Amino acid sequence: MNASDIRDFSEGRTKARAYFCYLFSKNIPNRLPSLSQEMIIPNLLKIKADLENCEGVYLLDNRGVQVSPTYAANKQIDEDIGKIRADRAYYYRAVREARCTITDPYPSLITHELTVTASAPIYCEDGNLKYVACLDMPLADVLVISHLNTFDTLFNNFFKYAYGVFALALVAVALLLFLNGIQSFLLYEISVSNFEAKNVFEATILITLALAIFDLAKTLIEEELIGRTKENNISGPHKTMVKFLGSIIIALSIEALMLVFKFAITDPAQLMYAMFIIGGVALLLVSLAIYIKFTKLKIEE
Repeated sequence: MNASDIRDFSEGRTKARAYFCYLFSKNIPNRLPSLSQEMIIPNLLKIKADLENCEGVYLLDNRGVQVSPTYAANKQIDEDIGKIRADRAYYYRAVREARCTITDPYPSLITHELTVTASAPIYCEDGNLKYVACLDMPLADVLVISHLNTFDTLFNNFFKYAYGVFALALVAVALLLFLNGIQSFLLYEISVSNFEAKNVFEATILITLALAIFDLAKTLIEEELIGRTKENNISGPHKTMVKFLGSIIIALSIEALMLVFKFAITDPAQLMYAMFIIGGVALLLVSLAIYIKFTKLKIEE
């Protein structure tokens, strides 16, 4: 599996899950009285027959114990009966979310190739969990199922190149700010013998803003153009927001500190305005912490 497969699976995951959910809801009886394996297995086998490259189907009970053989492509694996699958994502996610789910790609025990498991909880008439139906499908076939149509492709390409243009423009702005910040050292002749806190802070603010904008452009290029993702609790647009706001908070903190020094020397009566900026920075910091907390909880769910 290469980076493009990961990106394609991530983009088409919703469509693939919707397809498997449709198959389960159409074929598997649910919330009916006297549900039994004899009522479910034939329908699972029908789904398997409809999917040309299906690796296997099987049934778990409400505790995650496999109660049926694994009906693989060309064989029936009776040894799998009684195996505990409660620690597998296809079981506990289906139970926790109470709906059809699909797993991330993982190596199959049957074919040793990357596979994706779709699973759906089956409930009794009284609403209690009875079984979890599972279906293994090769990643390559899942990518075909979730393949984006022509409109989706054009739409994605348009925004991809649009992000690229904006990212390049941001890089240019960051470069101008950086050069202006460096120029400030030459303009004010900042040195050990000629040191003015005001001039140093102005140059620092320009360079900090350049860093914030450059970091935003870097994130856009990595995630929108290259498709590179990292295993973090905060990712995607949330990660971009956090990194950019963090840099802005740093820049505002430096500006507030500069005003404190300036007003303390020139006009102490104006210090209250610097305190307003410090209060705003503190409010931004608290708001960002709340945003990160709730964003992290949402991603974990």
